[in-house]
Formats: sequence, C-alpha cells, structure tokens
Amino acid sequence: MSTATLSRVGDHVLAFDDTVTKAVRETSDQLTAVEGPVDGAAWTAAAGDAWHHLPAELRQAVSRFRRHSGDQGVLLLRGLPVGEDTLPDTPATLDSVQSEPSVSAAVLMMIARGLGDPAAFRPEKNGALVQNVVPVPGEEEVQGNPGSVELTFHTENAFHAHRPDFVLLMCLRSDHEGVAGLRTSCIRQILPMLSWVDREALYRADYVTAPPPSFGGRNNHVTEHAVLVGDLFDPDLRVDFAATTPRSGQAELALAELESACHAQAMEFRLRPGDLAIVDNRVTLHGRTAYRPRYDGRDRWLQRTFVLTDLRRSRQHRPNDGNVLVR
Repeated sequence: MSTATLSRVGDHVLAFDDTVTKAVRETSDQLTAVEGPVDGAAWTAAAGDAWHHLPAELRQAVSRFRRHSGDQGVLLLRGLPVGEDTLPDTPATLDSVQSEPSVSAAVLMMIARGLGDPAAFRPEKNGALVQNVVPVPGEEEVQGNPGSVELTFHTENAFHAHRPDFVLLMCLRSDHEGVAGLRTSCIRQILPMLSWVDREALYRADYVTAPPPSFGGRNNHVTEHAVLVGDLFDPDLRVDFAATTPRSGQAELALAELESACHAQAMEFRLRPGDLAIVDNRVTLHGRTAYRPRYDGRDRWLQRTFVLTDLRRSRQHRPNDGNVLVR
C-alpha cells in the first residue's frame, strides 16, 4: 500500500489524497452513465461491479472494517468525491432522496456493495436507497433526520428485526458554523463500565422500542426485546434512547446506566464535504449535536445508505428479491 495515497489520522480516520480521489471520481463518473434510477436493479448491479475497480487502498480498508469494526465500530474515510462542482442547493423537504445518478450516490452505492447489499425500508422515504439527511423548516425539534436539535444516541431502526448492519453517512455540505458533530459510542468501550447486575438486566427481553418519526408512527414491528444480545464479552447493542421504553424498574435503572456510559465514551466527528462515516450499527450508537440551519440553500447536507450483510435473512420482507423491505 502506498503511503502517498493513504494516511491514518488516529485509529478510526483514513484520509486519501488527490490520487485516490481522482480514481474514485473516474469510476463514479462511469457508474453515473448507467441508465436508470439509483434504486433500480441495473444500477445496483453496476455499482457492485464498479466496486472492484476502486483503488485497492480504499477496498482494503473497507474490507477490513467489514470483518471487524474495531474498538469504536466506526470508520471515517476522508477525501472522497461528492460532485461539489455540480451540487445544487440543499433540499429542505421531508422525504428528500437521491433517485437520479450522481457522484455521491455512486460512491455510496459502490462502498455499500463492498460491505454487503444496500437496503431500505418502504415506510421510510418510500424505500429510497440513497436518502438525503437535511434540516427541514418546522421540523427542528424532531428526533430524526429532518431535525436540528441534539439527536440522541440510537441504533438505526432499533425497533426492526432486520435493522441495518452498517449505516453510511456521506457529507456533501457542512453546516454554516461547522458545529454539527456526528457522535458515536461503541458497546466495546461501554461494556466494562457496566456492572454485572446491569448487564444481566440489559440481556433480558424487557424493553420495547417504537419506530422513528420517519416511519410515520407505524407500530407493526414493536415487540419486547433485549438491549444486549450475543456474546457476553462482545455483544450486539439494540437501543434508541428517545424511543426505547423499559418494562421494569431494574430495566429502567440499567438503561440509565447504559446511557450515562454512552456519553462518557462518546466520540465526535465534524464532517466536511468528501467525508464518509461508516457506522457498525450492530455495536455502535450514533447521534448528532445541535446546530442552527438557515434554510438558504447552503445548509448541512448528508446522504445516507443502509447496508445488510446477509440480505437473504430478510427475504420474506422483500418482494421479488429486491433491496427494499416492505414491512
């Protein structure tokens, strides 16, 4: 691997130079020439093929992260192209998505195919595979992607049996003041801070999580579940502190201890254009600090894609073996 094209900034940040950026842009431009919408079968198949033509430095970093996401369960890739030269105004409406081919959509979909398969949920933004995460007027207080108040720590779609394995967040435009921060907190750092009493409580199916506002308040999937699942020393984490309700006193105490530990171990990334954060949704929670949108066409703009590493498990929820879960 050439150190001229890849530098490590801390344990969780990889910065690419212009050589890699140019190579990724060339591959992205070829993908954007494929006819059809980003959500179409032809486009997702082409993205899978294009993944193999990306620079080795990028593919190796993503492949290693896919196998083991490390102590923090997050990887930040810097220096990727987003098509800044043709970027329009930041959208400002609910259900905003990227359905037409673009450089940023190409980068997201190629890397998604390197991690597994892109996936989406029909009730959320009509099942778009590339979704815009932007502030929306009148939605400032919402605990979800259109809000601009502090977004509490959560597992993405914690209520769902087939929640994403990875969440990809690409920055196309930063907020005006540069204060909005992606916050993450990983159970691998949190677990040693929890007592065995709290761990035992979190392993019991004594919690209920409601769907986020983006699902329109539908409660079809709400069932009791545990917050910690799997190996006692490297568990998966399933919680949304804005939507998870404990069903007993002990469960409530344990959840409060978990939330406190999450904040104590939190990391913060202030994303800038060309940054792609990959969050291992199985072990790492994410949230966002508050910021003030201006609704002037230059507000913060992220694009988001979900990834399932084993698409087969959700087959009964995906008509025609597509990439969209309908329930």
